[in-house]
Amino acid sequence: MASWFRRRDHNILTNSAALLVCGLLAGLVVAAAAFPAAALSGLTAKAGGSAYAALPTKLTDFHEPQISRIYASDGKTQIAVMYDEYRSEVPLAQISVNMQNAIVAAEDRDFYHHNGVDLKGTVRAFVSDSSGGSKQGASTLTMQFVRMELEYSSTDPKDVVAAAQDTPTRKITEMKDALQLEKKMTKKQILEGYLNIAPFGNGAYGIYAASRIYFNKNPKDLDVAQAALLAGMVKAPSGFDPTTKTGYPQAVTRRQYVLDGMVTTGAITPAQEQAALKEKIPQQVRKVGNGCVSVNNKQWGFFCDYFTRWWLQQQAFGVSAYDRQELLNTAGYRIVTSLDLKATTAAYKRIGQQISKNDKDALMLAAVQPGTGQVMALAANRTYSLDQSKNHISSDPQKARHHLKGTYPNTTNPIISGGGDVDGYQAGSTFKMFTMVTALKQGIPLTKTINAGVVAKTHYIVEPGSPAACPGTHFYCPSNAGESEAGTYNMWSAFGHSVNTYFVPLEEQVGAQNVVQTAEDFGIQFRASNDAALAKPGNAEQWGAFTLGVSESTPLDLANAYATLAADGKYCSPTPIKQIYDLKGAKIDVGRPSCQQVVSTEVARQAVDAARCPVGDSAQTGSCGGGGTAPQSHGVVGHPVFGKTGTTDSEKTAALILGTTSIVVAGYLADPDWPGTTQHMNHAVVNPAVWSTVGDYMKDKPSVQFPRP
Repeated sequence: MASWFRRRDHNILTNSAALLVCGLLAGLVVAAAAFPAAALSGLTAKAGGSAYAALPTKLTDFHEPQISRIYASDGKTQIAVMYDEYRSEVPLAQISVNMQNAIVAAEDRDFYHHNGVDLKGTVRAFVSDSSGGSKQGASTLTMQFVRMELEYSSTDPKDVVAAAQDTPTRKITEMKDALQLEKKMTKKQILEGYLNIAPFGNGAYGIYAASRIYFNKNPKDLDVAQAALLAGMVKAPSGFDPTTKTGYPQAVTRRQYVLDGMVTTGAITPAQEQAALKEKIPQQVRKVGNGCVSVNNKQWGFFCDYFTRWWLQQQAFGVSAYDRQELLNTAGYRIVTSLDLKATTAAYKRIGQQISKNDKDALMLAAVQPGTGQVMALAANRTYSLDQSKNHISSDPQKARHHLKGTYPNTTNPIISGGGDVDGYQAGSTFKMFTMVTALKQGIPLTKTINAGVVAKTHYIVEPGSPAACPGTHFYCPSNAGESEAGTYNMWSAFGHSVNTYFVPLEEQVGAQNVVQTAEDFGIQFRASNDAALAKPGNAEQWGAFTLGVSESTPLDLANAYATLAADGKYCSPTPIKQIYDLKGAKIDVGRPSCQQVVSTEVARQAVDAARCPVGDSAQTGSCGGGGTAPQSHGVVGHPVFGKTGTTDSEKTAALILGTTSIVVAGYLADPDWPGTTQHMNHAVVNPAVWSTVGDYMKDKPSVQFPRP
């Protein structure tokens, strides 16, 4: 309801007379009801005081619950709606004149001829009610509007109950409120407000929702018959529900009553009424989904879930998660998210080419925009759905023994972004980037050479007898994927070939605690309790395997970490938001890029230069030494690229992070139900999905070179 404060002209004598009659009527009612003196004095004090002086402002400033709409980054494609009550306000100009006339004919045929109170009808109703006759309402449309608004705007449950009570006391206060409200609002404004708040049954609140649910059209397009049906339902939405067996005949009769009234008021001709009576009444309604389980495209479910989890963590929207959810469901926001339709479509297409939805292994992709932290895509070979009745038995042997179901093909777990019970998955050698960045921060150049042996003997302490220990000692002695990798490397070639016996000694030189800190600066979260304990100051110095990616992380974590390099060392907190607008269209400054420089521009550019080696691109300031662990990437994308592959011990996870100046995509192949799987994950599955997704997104975009270190 907008612009409610335009004042209408009223005759002072008329208003005074109306109030006088109301006062006399109040006395009549009290006498007829034989109210005790105490009640009479209390009612008089309440009616004569200033308690209701602010009523019009209270009503005109209040907005009943509205749906919030969630859009993709184009600002046009609707992802989902969130609501407690399915309602969206529309101005009177966008409501069919047929509907305006129908609601007047149904509820208050003298609406345009009184000042908020139908005195004759009220006297008649009071006398009938007090004498034991049949109950009569006599509430004008304005009085009904006041009552509904008070029910919605009251914060005290007692006030809500009082507003709905069918008592003489409530009737008198309603009359006073209605007279006062009509001094502040025009008839059109009252009509607009009424149509936007009235219930129409089947979860439809307000005329926009009713038009969409019953006829799948906008309010401005309602014809005479449709308007008459909807107007007739307001009196008793359940009783006149045409979708029920008992309600249908009642709805037919009620519609004719409204049409008769429209003829009486001159809104339509008898011929128009006869034509309207021939129209069929719908016996089924269009159900409107609510929340992320009802996204308009199944590919958007995981992103929608990430958005909701993000929202519930924002203190700007309330002191508790409940308050934040309530605000989202009632405040009528227009939320333009960062979901990129092109990137998301490409990710799902390429995932589908590599793996089935019924595969126990999950191929998970996350895409982030460098320099903003905006999450562009979250995709997996899973369907975001609450219906897990047909899911397969879990791949976790302990759960399988009890015949517990797994998370495939349907799940609502945040397997791509983490949170809840999802700690993440080991990302392997992708973590070597944090060791390289730490070394560069300390002034160690990319030209740093290390004679990497078959085994690297370190001073990190592990359990005696551990397979990772040097024989007969308790010192950590990691090896490479193969003995042929032994040799002399610099940072370009060691990163390109992912040489363990280069990076573990380098981590030891720069300090494991410092490497862990770099990872945290780049947004890595230690969700698993054992990882969090090891990451604490004083503990991390002995975390010799950290550079090999033994800590659990998610595709979103790694995509955003590598995007920090592409943004010249500027870390941006991941966000699903481009812009949020409130009900009045004002911008809300929450969720916009929140960035800070975590490493110098020069360090970031040097790291990117070395990170071009694993993915088939050429370093600008050094030599990659040939090869790479995912050399096809550059050729498929056709743009300058950087990134890194990752493989864990026993190949429990396979990962590839690949990016340009415009997008960074991280892909993991893992088993969400059993991260400690004994199965081997194949890079031939994850790598093509990642590089093809980046290639699809970059198609027809100009080639942009990374800044030279």
